[in-house]
Amino acid sequence: MKIEIVVDGEPATATLFDTPTGRDFALLLPLSLTLEDYAEIERISNLPRRLSTAQAPEGMTPEAGDITFYAPWGNLAIFVQGRSYARSLIPVGKVDSGLPALQRHGPLSVQIRATD
Repeated sequence: MKIEIVVDGEPATATLFDTPTGRDFALLLPLSLTLEDYAEIERISNLPRRLSTAQAPEGMTPEAGDITFYAPWGNLAIFVQGRSYARSLIPVGKVDSGLPALQRHGPLSVQIRATD
C-alpha cells in the first residue's frame, strides 16, 4: 500500500509492507501524529493502539527511511539514519521519497494517509 506522510505541508511518500504489522498499521489511517526526535536517528510517536506482531521477525537492522514499530513501547519509529540491529523492532514500510522532510528536528506535525 502506498501512503503519504505530510510533514508541515511537505509530502513524503512511502510503501507499507504486505505483512500483518503493515496491514494493521494501514487500518489506523488516516492518522495525525506528532513525531519527536529520539536519539537523533529516529522520529517516534505513540500510536492509538498496539500493532499486530504476528509473523514478525525478532528484530531488524534499520536503515534511513525505514518505518517501524517498536513492540516493547508500542510506538511508531521512522528512521532518518541507520543503526545497528535492534531486537523487537518490526518493519512496517519504507519511505520512497521526501525523507529530508522527516529529517528535520521535531516536534513535527504529520498526517499519514493512504494514497491508493
